[in-house]
Amino acid sequence: MAKLSLGSTLSFSLSRHTRPPVTARHVPTPLTMTTTKTMPIHHPSLEVIGGGCDRFLQALHATLRLPYKPFPLIAWNRHVETIFAAFFRSVPQVRLRRECLQVKDGGSVALDWVSGDHRRLTPDSPILILLPGLTGGSQDSYVRHMLTKAKSKGWRVVVFNSRGCGDSPVTTPQFYSASFLGDTSEVVEHVGARYPEANLYAVGWSLGANILVRYLGQESHSCRLSGAVSLCNPFNLVIADEDFHKGFNNVYDKALARALCKIFQKHALLFEDMEGEYNIPLAATAKSVRDFDEGLTRVSFGFKSVDDYYSNSSSSDSIKHVQRPLLCIQAENDPIAPSRAIPREDIKENPNCMLIVTPKGGHLGWVAGAEAPLGAPWTDPVVMDFLGHLERGASKTAGFSQGLEAVQDISEGLHHMQV
Repeated sequence: MAKLSLGSTLSFSLSRHTRPPVTARHVPTPLTMTTTKTMPIHHPSLEVIGGGCDRFLQALHATLRLPYKPFPLIAWNRHVETIFAAFFRSVPQVRLRRECLQVKDGGSVALDWVSGDHRRLTPDSPILILLPGLTGGSQDSYVRHMLTKAKSKGWRVVVFNSRGCGDSPVTTPQFYSASFLGDTSEVVEHVGARYPEANLYAVGWSLGANILVRYLGQESHSCRLSGAVSLCNPFNLVIADEDFHKGFNNVYDKALARALCKIFQKHALLFEDMEGEYNIPLAATAKSVRDFDEGLTRVSFGFKSVDDYYSNSSSSDSIKHVQRPLLCIQAENDPIAPSRAIPREDIKENPNCMLIVTPKGGHLGWVAGAEAPLGAPWTDPVVMDFLGHLERGASKTAGFSQGLEAVQDISEGLHHMQV
């Protein structure tokens, strides 16, 4: 196990000399102090890089100093781990309260809040917005575990179910996509307006992570979020699409295509008599995600081809524009979000970003850690340590700002005081 080095190392040295007789003019030789700062280290089983490491790594040392130990048998194969997590991981029971939000174009999304939090929590409690993966929603185990972990820390949590996902209503002939950031922007603004005293954060998985990182890049300095976490992000959709059609990955491709078709069929009447380049029969019977995107998605959002859609919807190009703290966690053996698609150089050069790559984990798996195999994934404590670190820093900054304002008020009062 690697040793953890924290704080500063102080070394003292005295100049070697024969002490002269004490006279009135003699000045004793000064004590020399050297300060050597050492970065908190991480275990070599993890890849940890990024321009933001000096800001964030120490806050995560409790987990990252330990070796990544995947659960025996389950994690020996990336597909076994991915499938086990999807079908056998526990689903925490949480009472949710649904809010249907109508967005500017007439479409609708569903926001699932934890029931009773509006009474239990203070208006300034930090808020965590969760963005599930493709066709995912508040019913998914990985979402529920993150929700309960944040809830236990006193956070207000809301799940953002995209159009048609998590039984969210579809009210216009348009679903969501990797390219469309309008709904995300409106959800963040809506939540921020409801709780103006709270700091907002977000966590996204898979396609939700891709959308979240693109949103961070688009908003840049004006982003309403105080920090974010990206998990299993495909980053480069062209590369991800290439791998999606190889070997066992075809199983995931067909499963996601069936899920998309199921959502589409529930709302098929909205898409009757669609003209132009739409291929509704292809979308309705899609055998792959690419077929669905060809028949419907890329046309809905104005792209010339599926490749054009994937190329212009990848979040790998957004990293350089991110101006808010961002933690990205990936698995080296992820079958759906290839490691070679990670924009490592841009992450290294951005002082706001940090990347953790685990040697195993599959896609949305990470069957490791204290709660393995049926409990929360290995990533959840890391995510909450990161977000908690950001929130503590934000609170100190807010307190300092309030103190300055109080001093200014007193100064102005003294200035206007008449004697």
